[in-house]
Amino acid sequence: MMRTKVALLGSGFIADIHIESYHRFIPEAEVVAVYSRSADKARAFAEKHGIPNWYDDLDKLLTESGAEVIDICLPNFKHAEATLKAAAAGKQIIIEKPLAVTLEEADAMIAACKKAGVRLMYAEELCFAPKYERVRQLVNEGALGDVYMLKQGEKHSGPHSDWFYDRKLSGGGVLMDMGCHALAWFRWMLANAKVKTVYASMDTVFHKGRTDCEDNSVVILEFENGVTAVAENSWAKHGGMDDRAEVYGTGGVAYADLFMGNAAITYSRNGYGYAMEKADTSVGWSFTVFEEVFNQGYPHELKHFIDCVRNNKEPLVTGEDGRAVLEIIYAAYASAGSGKKIELPFHPKVDRPIDLWR
Repeated sequence: MMRTKVALLGSGFIADIHIESYHRFIPEAEVVAVYSRSADKARAFAEKHGIPNWYDDLDKLLTESGAEVIDICLPNFKHAEATLKAAAAGKQIIIEKPLAVTLEEADAMIAACKKAGVRLMYAEELCFAPKYERVRQLVNEGALGDVYMLKQGEKHSGPHSDWFYDRKLSGGGVLMDMGCHALAWFRWMLANAKVKTVYASMDTVFHKGRTDCEDNSVVILEFENGVTAVAENSWAKHGGMDDRAEVYGTGGVAYADLFMGNAAITYSRNGYGYAMEKADTSVGWSFTVFEEVFNQGYPHELKHFIDCVRNNKEPLVTGEDGRAVLEIIYAAYASAGSGKKIELPFHPKVDRPIDLWR
């Protein structure tokens, strides 16, 4: 089997997750090179993971490595530059969240990829996480009736690298870092329904001596289809990672905790199952089992993109989806700053999204 050659940009926490995903779950892909801004880190990462080539010069990697796919796991402020260079080199691109720091960068990245005729996938793993996908299947089966409210939250005590806390490099705090997951998942659950208004509250409650970015935020979205969605995100929550979703419908409710247990707790008035064949056994409360694989969906999204590249298909989550999430983030910062709901579309001219709040 001819394997698709991948170059990994980055040598930090997310790059570790991506290389593990390729090695364990995606035999049709081969990671042939890694790039880091630090030569020592690039060399160490390559040696640790058995990658044949390492670079601290992105231009050389793009011309010498032979990679077909560029997997971008760099800090936020490097996303646009790496994408524009990779597109110009004719590479297929998958990029970690957030898509970019600004909407202007996002627009330039999307345009460059279209001009070059290459794919740009926004790597939102919650659109592939097995437990969350099982809940989406419940919704599509009608098990919960008509959905009227979604909630999703991701919380821990703070990120691992200093650049996250520097607004000039990150563009914002916990909303840019983790809130983007909830916003993308809401759109995914609602088949990319349009957002009507955004209202947000945020503050720096724990990391006051380290950052002027927000470390705790609540964002409320009103969609044009009548669904309300609530995103709760925090760098101030102790005791480890918390990642969970809730779906409320006229016919039931589902709770999915990404890291606790192997089922989504579900209540359905009418029951559910493939073609409703098992409806009689799933009325009331049940524990909806998902496929027990890598919980967060990282290998699934990467495998999906490799399949798109190999079989000339469009990714399920695109650069346009990443831009839509960024626009909502802009509106959330503006809402927290003004104390008002912000209507979409919304495209103010700012250096960084967080400037709309501070």
